[in-house]
Amino acid sequence: MDTYTHGHADSVLQSHRWRTAENSAGYLLASLRPGLDVLDVGCGPGTITVDLARRVAPGRVVGLDVSPAPLDEARELAAREGVAVTFAVGDVYGLDAADDSFDVVHAHQVLQHLTDPVAALREMARVCRPGGVVAVRDIDYAATTWFPADEGLDRWLDLYRRVARRNDAEPDAGRRLLSWAHAARLRDTVATTTGWCYATPAEREWWGNSWAGRATASAFAEQAVAYGLATPAELDDIAAAWLRWSAADAGWLGMLHGELLIRV
Repeated sequence: MDTYTHGHADSVLQSHRWRTAENSAGYLLASLRPGLDVLDVGCGPGTITVDLARRVAPGRVVGLDVSPAPLDEARELAAREGVAVTFAVGDVYGLDAADDSFDVVHAHQVLQHLTDPVAALREMARVCRPGGVVAVRDIDYAATTWFPADEGLDRWLDLYRRVARRNDAEPDAGRRLLSWAHAARLRDTVATTTGWCYATPAEREWWGNSWAGRATASAFAEQAVAYGLATPAELDDIAAAWLRWSAADAGWLGMLHGELLIRV
């Protein structure tokens, strides 16, 4: 059974709400056109899903998440924006859709949390029509870097990767996407990378506060303590490190992501 390392605390969802098709699925946009049917797996609060729906209208768009927690917010967003999207709880290992149901099957930051990403890719390909695309994008945590140096952030990165691996997940998923596709017998692929960069005072404040909150009050924090990997005091120190970074005049952080377009 998969365990979602981040959980759905508001400190987590605030970062998910920032995501758009432009900043999180740019590698996919050239493959979109009006009338395509899209399945967005792991849609969360729906910001990417709604953006994709605008680009493929009047195509059918379905957003799935393993948890119902963010879906009411996703539905409210779609209604507010006047975009037709269906949101539902779903399982990437057993999608409730017939073979060849969608032209595009998209998953952003999903495979890194799965115990069997190869099986998930096979299932995503099953519901994708011949000639369609499966599109996946995942961070590579080991390639995350920042300035200025801070032992507290070193501790955060090490702890995050250990918690994720305790969940039988892969925090360095970005570099593995191509190998997982090959293991799923999906060979018609285009692999790319892009990154997120936080460097302005507003970006640092937003991202630093988000992770300061996650370090002490999120599923990640609960798991770190439950697994015996960190104490609450150590988590407080990590939160303080994020706040130091966000206040640094020359603070900078870069996060590399692997991306893969798979032609089915």
